[in-house]
Amino acid sequence: MKVLVIGSGGREHALVRGLRGDPDVSELHAAPGNAGMAADATVHQVDVLQSEAIADLATRLDVALVVIGPEAPLVHGAADAVRAQGIPCFGPSAQAARLEGSKAFAKDVMAAANVPTAMSVVCDTPQQVGDALDRFGAPYVVKDDGLAAGKGVVVTDDRDVAFAHATACGKVVIEEYLDGPEVSMFCVTDGRSVVPLPPAQDFKRAYDGDQGPNTGGMGAYSPLPWLPDGFVDDMLDRVVRPTVDEMRHRGIPFIGALYAGAAITARGVRVVEFNARFGDPDIQPVLARLRSGLGGLLLAAATGTLHQHPAPLWDKASAVSVVVAAQGYPEAPRKGDPVHGIDDAAAMPGVEVLHAGTRLDSSGTVVSGGGRVLTVTALADGIEAARTAVYSAVDRIRLDGSYARSDIALAAARGEVRVPAPHA
Repeated sequence: MKVLVIGSGGREHALVRGLRGDPDVSELHAAPGNAGMAADATVHQVDVLQSEAIADLATRLDVALVVIGPEAPLVHGAADAVRAQGIPCFGPSAQAARLEGSKAFAKDVMAAANVPTAMSVVCDTPQQVGDALDRFGAPYVVKDDGLAAGKGVVVTDDRDVAFAHATACGKVVIEEYLDGPEVSMFCVTDGRSVVPLPPAQDFKRAYDGDQGPNTGGMGAYSPLPWLPDGFVDDMLDRVVRPTVDEMRHRGIPFIGALYAGAAITARGVRVVEFNARFGDPDIQPVLARLRSGLGGLLLAAATGTLHQHPAPLWDKASAVSVVVAAQGYPEAPRKGDPVHGIDDAAAMPGVEVLHAGTRLDSSGTVVSGGGRVLTVTALADGIEAARTAVYSAVDRIRLDGSYARSDIALAAARGEVRVPAPHA
C-alpha cells in the first residue's frame, strides 16, 4: 500500500523508518519532511495547517493511508479533511483532538469517565490564578489550556514565576503536584478496540538533573524495568478504555494514537495529560523495538478493524534515545549551522539517527533548521549497554554550539528509580 506521513520532526522520521521496513508498504511519501526523511521517502511541500492541502495531496498521490504525526494539524482538522475524501487516516478528528488541544476539555472527559488524575482548577482571570496557586501550594503546576508544543507547562516552587506564566497564557489549568515517576503510555485505537504499546519514560527539562526550562523532550527509553507488575493492564482498565469509551459515547470517537502521560504516586496512577498523537521523542525508542509491521497496525486503527489485527511483536532489548539540540534551545534556537558526523554515528551497530529540525542548504549540506535537530537511538541488551552505544554515537555528531543531556536513562540503569509506596 501507499502511505503518506504528515510532519517534519523526529517522531515523523521514526514513523517513516518503521513504515519503510514494512513489506506491506509499497510506496512511502512524507510532507513536508526534513533532510533525513528525504532519504527514506518521497517528500512533498505542504503547509501542515492547511487541512485541504493535505487532503488534496493524499488524493493526488492515491495513497491507501495517511498518518498524521503532529498535534497542530490534528487540532486544525486535517484528519477530517482526509476522511472526507474517502481516504483512511490514522489520527483523531478535530473534535477528538481536543483531548490534547484543551486541558480543560481533557479534565472534563476524565471526570466523566472516572479517570484518576490530579485535582485541578481552570482559571481565566488573575484572581482565579492567585486563589488556585494558594489552594494547591508549592510545587506549583501551571498548564496552558491550549497547544504549546510541549513547552506550555511550568512546574516551580516560585509563586511569582507560576503567576507570571499563568497570566501570560490566559486560560490555564492549575493543578496539584503529583509525586512519583512519570510514564508515557501509548495506545493505538480505532475508537473501540485498544492496542497498548510498551511504555517509555521521557525527560522534559533541558539540562542534566532535570534542571532548566521545559522542552518538547530531550530523550527517552523503553522498556521500564522498574514498572510495577500489572501497570499496563491497570492503565488500560482505569484510564485508556474508559476514555476511549467516553469519547465514543459523546459521538466523537478517538481514532489514532492516544498518549496518556501518567504519574505513579503513593495514591496510585494519576493521569498528568493526554496527547492526541505519539510523543516525541518518547515514541522513538518504542518504535525501535517494533518487530512486526507498522503499516498494517495503523491501517487497522484507521479502518475500524483493530480487533482483527494480530498483536504487535516487540524486541526484548532496551532502546535509549537522546536528542541533540541546537544552541539556544528551547528559547531561541540557532539555525543554519552544518551538521556533521551523522553517517558515522548511524553506522554504529544498533544505532539509528533520526532527523528532526534539519534541512538541506543550497549546497546540499544538512544544516540545523529547528531546536531539536536530531534524535539518536541505540538498541542493545540492557539499558546500560544502550546508553553506552547511544552516547558513543552522539559523540560522533558535530554541530556548533549543540548540546545533549548526558543522564537519559541513567537512574534506571543504576536501579535508582523509586516508585512511592502505596497508601490510602
